[in-house]
Amino acid sequence: MNINRYLVWLSILENITPKEKLELIEKYNVENLWELDKSQIFNVFRNNEKVELFLKNRNKDVLGRHLEYIYKNNIEIISIKDEKYPEILKNIYDAPIVLYAKGNLSALQSYGFAMVGARNASEYGIKVAKNISYNLSKYGFNVISGLANGIDSYSHIGAINAGGITTAVIGTGLDRIYPKENAKLYRDIIEKNGLIVTEYALGKQLKPVNFPARNRIISGLSVGIIVVEASIKSGSLITADFGLEQGKNIYAIPRKHNKP
Repeated sequence: MNINRYLVWLSILENITPKEKLELIEKYNVENLWELDKSQIFNVFRNNEKVELFLKNRNKDVLGRHLEYIYKNNIEIISIKDEKYPEILKNIYDAPIVLYAKGNLSALQSYGFAMVGARNASEYGIKVAKNISYNLSKYGFNVISGLANGIDSYSHIGAINAGGITTAVIGTGLDRIYPKENAKLYRDIIEKNGLIVTEYALGKQLKPVNFPARNRIISGLSVGIIVVEASIKSGSLITADFGLEQGKNIYAIPRKHNKP
């Protein structure tokens, strides 16, 4: 195995947090991960259940199937040890140890603004999202969002219309598109100089917990976050909270209310 293969295997493991995975590769050489004994693993996890899970999932056949799909579908593996890995993302508390990507990898090195907001956006919100993302793109910024319905989608579309760069951070593996109705947008982003990126291994099922995890990456890749028409308990505000923790500037576009 080479270094990326070990990190792909580590990224597949569930019930182990990104922070614990980071600690493993900081504490031990990546090449030695496969050979760690129980006591070494326990020194990181302090949890017997996680130690057993780690040992149980040292399965070269499973890893082989992931790698075969990755290579056949031209998916880029960018490890946190790789110089292609965005420096801005390394600075967050729980950076993903691996990014899986398709499209324009240079997007990861460009200055980007995150744009997130309501799935059930108003006509005003849609217009604002498209206009802001269009103009950000014209000034050379990468528009980063989550490929969700509503504001996310129109933020990506605005950047594409401007001939700029947009990055979609998704909460599944690259072998799945969510939501399904954004399949064309998914393809457009890749074909028109954008990037699709995820921390999840292939075949990753969609779970509610994926979205907050994805949102920390959307925020982590950005220099600022623009929130459009977000409701109080929305995932968009989770992204904003991550941004505040990460020291990012937050900008809000509230829903427009007609005067009585």
